[in-house]
Amino acid sequence: MIGRLNHVAIAVRNLEAAVATYKDALGAKVSEATAEPEHGVTVVFVELPNTKIEFLEPLGENSPIAKFLERNPDGGIHHVCYEVDDILAARDQLKARGARVLGDGNPKIGAHGKPVLFLHPKDFLGTLTELEQV
Repeated sequence: MIGRLNHVAIAVRNLEAAVATYKDALGAKVSEATAEPEHGVTVVFVELPNTKIEFLEPLGENSPIAKFLERNPDGGIHHVCYEVDDILAARDQLKARGARVLGDGNPKIGAHGKPVLFLHPKDFLGTLTELEQV
């Protein structure tokens, strides 16, 4: 079921500062910022040869990232994202094994324009896990 690592997401308070750090210190190729109002975030992707790093900055007062940053004032890793071929089949298989899918259990369109689901961190070693259909 699980495919390759798509990205690791890092919550940040200041997207411009995060981008500057990765561009200046590491020489990384960084995408333009994109607002994702449905998810309450503004995102930027750092392109790596084998995966991506996603920076998440809160967008709006009800952003889940704002809540994360209240608990983690310096920011930090928010979630990991794995690719799956069929997100509905993966969801059904995981639910049958007792895993909890967050939200209403139905995929939403993520930052890459593809269906995504999030899995409860308590079911995956304390790590919020995103699945993205490829």
